[in-house]
Amino acid sequence: MLTFDAHLDLSLNALEYNRDLRLPVHEIRRREKGMTDLKGRELGTTAFPEMRQTEMGLCVATQLAGCMVGARPMANWMSPEQAYAQTQGQLAWYRAMEEDGQMRQITDLRGLEAMIDLWTNGQPNESKPIGYILSLEGADSIRSVGHLERHWEQGLRAMGPAHYGVCRYALGHDQVGGLPAGGKELIQEMDRLGMILDVTHLSDGCFWQALDLFQGTIWASHSNCRALVPDVRQFSDDQIKALIDRGAVLGAALDAWMMVPGWVRGKTTPQSAGLKLEVICDHIDHVCQLAGNALHSGIGTDLDGGYGIEQTPEDLDTIADLVRIPEMLAKRGYTQADIENVMSGNFLRLLRQAWA
Repeated sequence: MLTFDAHLDLSLNALEYNRDLRLPVHEIRRREKGMTDLKGRELGTTAFPEMRQTEMGLCVATQLAGCMVGARPMANWMSPEQAYAQTQGQLAWYRAMEEDGQMRQITDLRGLEAMIDLWTNGQPNESKPIGYILSLEGADSIRSVGHLERHWEQGLRAMGPAHYGVCRYALGHDQVGGLPAGGKELIQEMDRLGMILDVTHLSDGCFWQALDLFQGTIWASHSNCRALVPDVRQFSDDQIKALIDRGAVLGAALDAWMMVPGWVRGKTTPQSAGLKLEVICDHIDHVCQLAGNALHSGIGTDLDGGYGIEQTPEDLDTIADLVRIPEMLAKRGYTQADIENVMSGNFLRLLRQAWA
C-alpha cells in the first residue's frame, strides 16, 4: 500500500547527524556505535531502503534551521543569515540525492501524478526515487518576507512559521501569544504564492490568528490529539474541528511523548510506558471520530526528528514497521478505502486540490 509521510527531517539527519541515508538503518547504527554527541545515536529508524520497504514513494521532507532565543543543541543559529545558509546547505543535499537517483522533488500536480504512477506500477521498488515535497519547519531562516518568493522558486511548497520557543515570525507551541506584524505579513505572502500553511508547532494564539488570515491550503504535518495527551504540543478538539472545517489533514506523529501522557523525555522509556505502535491508531481514530469520516487523518511520523528508538514505540525498529498500521486499522473496523486514505490518500487529495 502506498505510504505518504508528511514529516521527515531527512536533511537534518544527513547533515547534522552525518548519516548516509542510502545505507540501511542497521548499517547506519553500526557506524554510530559508541557515539554520544547527539540524542538518538545508534538508534535511528529512517533511511531510504526502509522507506522503500514500506512503499513510501512520497514524503514531505524538511529544511530546518532556526535562530530562536536561547541555545539549542542543533539547527539553531545566531542570525537569520546563518540559518538561511544552513537551509541552503540542506537544499544542496536534496539536490545531490536527486542527481544520485535517490529522490525526486515534486512541485506541481504533473510531478505528483507521475510519482504516484511510478510507485503504483507494480514494479519492484528497490531502485525507485522517493518523491519529496520540500517544507520548511520554522520560518526563522526566511531573511525577510520579500525573500519568500526565492524559496518558492527553489521548490518550497509548505511551511510552518514556528518551531519551539520565540521565533521570528510566530510563537512556538510552548509559548503564549499571537502573531507579530511580520508573521502576519509572512502568512499573507504564503497565501499569495500558493504555499501550504503547516500549523504544527504554532502557539494556540498564533494558530487561531493564522486560520483567520490564511485562505489557502492548510495541513498539520505532525500533530497528535490533546484529548489523549494533555499538552499544548497537541491540538485540542476545537482546533481539530476547525482544521476539519478547512479541509485540512493531520499527520499522526510517532514521537513517544506525543503519543502517551506523562512521558518525561530522557527518563521514561518505551518499555516502562508499555508504548506500542498500536497507540498511534488511537490518535488517528480520534481525529476520524471528530470528523465523522476517515478523510482528515494521515501519517506524519517525525521519525528521527532529533531522537531515535529510545523515544518511539517499543515494537518499532525502523520506519518499515509502518506496514503494520493498515492491519491495526482494519481490526478497528476501518475499510480498505479508509485505510488507503489514512496511509496516503488524504494528503494526496489535499495536494491535488492545492495544485489543481
